[in-house]
Amino acid sequence: MSNKSGFQAMLGAKCPQCRTGNIFPVSPFSFRKLSAIHNTCPHCQANLNPEPDFYYGAMYISYAFSVALVITALTAINVLVEEPELWMYLATVVVGNLLLFPAMLRYSKVLYLYGLGKLKYKGD
Repeated sequence: MSNKSGFQAMLGAKCPQCRTGNIFPVSPFSFRKLSAIHNTCPHCQANLNPEPDFYYGAMYISYAFSVALVITALTAINVLVEEPELWMYLATVVVGNLLLFPAMLRYSKVLYLYGLGKLKYKGD
């Protein structure tokens, strides 16, 4: 078992039950099978797919991430640029979403699994 805190395990996308096994089979920098999730934890064999279509609810968290990104980008542009033009807003939002898409997709699923999944940490 791992001595990681729940927060560290979430940041590392580790299994909520053992905090050691990876939730995702590929690196976050690999666009191959970006949204694929292990069916079971490679370390403790916990079921990471509790029911069919379980992760559909994670799209609400992903949407919240996107809204937070848009609000942050628009606020930053308004603070940093004296007279911003429309293309600045559009370019910042589009580029920001493209760059952060893999992280937002993954962490929405991780947060959903930790928050609504029935897996609880089984300490040492």
